[in-house]
Amino acid sequence: MPFDLSARLAERHAAHLYRQRPLLESPQGVRVVVDGQALLSFCSNDYLGLASHPQLREALIEGVRRWGVGGGASHLVAGHSAAHHALEEALAEFTGRPRALLLSTGYMANLAAVTALVGQGDTVLQDRLNHASLLDAGLLSGARFSRYLHNDVDSLGKRLSRAEGNTLVVTDGVFSMDGDLAELPALCAMAGNHNAWVMVDDAHGFGCLGRNGGGIVEHFGLGIEQVPVLVGTLGKAFGSAGAFVAGSEALIETLIQFARPYIYTTSQPPAVACASLRSLQLLREEGWRRQHLQQLIVRLRAGVSELGLSLMDSPTPIQPIVLGSSERALQLSAALRRRGLLVGAIRPPTVPRGTARLRVTLSAEHQLEDIDRLLQALADSIKELPEVTND
Repeated sequence: MPFDLSARLAERHAAHLYRQRPLLESPQGVRVVVDGQALLSFCSNDYLGLASHPQLREALIEGVRRWGVGGGASHLVAGHSAAHHALEEALAEFTGRPRALLLSTGYMANLAAVTALVGQGDTVLQDRLNHASLLDAGLLSGARFSRYLHNDVDSLGKRLSRAEGNTLVVTDGVFSMDGDLAELPALCAMAGNHNAWVMVDDAHGFGCLGRNGGGIVEHFGLGIEQVPVLVGTLGKAFGSAGAFVAGSEALIETLIQFARPYIYTTSQPPAVACASLRSLQLLREEGWRRQHLQQLIVRLRAGVSELGLSLMDSPTPIQPIVLGSSERALQLSAALRRRGLLVGAIRPPTVPRGTARLRVTLSAEHQLEDIDRLLQALADSIKELPEVTND
């Protein structure tokens, strides 16, 4: 048999790496029904609690009444509606850039930007812990591809000194599995010294970081000169769906002409763009959501530290508890679920071997009492776990 799929799946089972899809039977939120069980959720990227917000629901319904359901065609044929265009203009204004380009997913936005900007004879340098979509984009670009040590400016500098052609430095703004921030000012300075462009995927920073929710570039006070290519997603803090690239007039026109994931894809439903416009308005007007998140983060980190567990150094709603063993991560996740809490176990290859973890994510919908319930459940669950060996 040329494709022995059963053996491959059995190996993944044996290594405690088998993935299964929980079946969500309720709207997205901090209180959900999954596989028939009512749970308090700590595993959504809905950081500002907007995914089920009544105003977003109404905006989506109004959008369907006005525009119908499907996009119908690619943006370059007949699928670029006034709703899409209005969202692009609002995102450009929000990011302080001349233009923004709307795409259907964050994965597509990263593929589009990298593959349109570099190719054979060029160089793309990426943080070792970048999201899979960024790494895939680098490999598919055909450019000379190298990964520097995580947040290590010296490591980046050594690779920049050997770079050829147009050089693109690519980093996450907030690293999705660790929750830490890119050392962006230093990375941008190093890239500038070598005439390289910087591209930031701020999927997990938009809405959460910065005084106005403008993400990591606002957090560090950087502009288009330091970060020419800025990518954001709308399916996390924005609570809707899709992604965008923001930058100069020339950048956006280049993507429209050369980015295959943009050119050859049907546009997202216009009604979704209407919902995103409303979420952008709420994100800007309701700063209390970010303030409340910070209170939750402080409470969780203090409590987890008292339990003697290892938290990664994260100032964001992503708060990973590192356990090391995939088996132990699965056991603790299951023990929490028996107590009515949903917390995802993240294992290799998503994270490096020996760093399996619980990825606790917080939402502005959580209350301090929810954090206390999680801490008590962690304390009780740890006591019942058997000893296991690390991966």
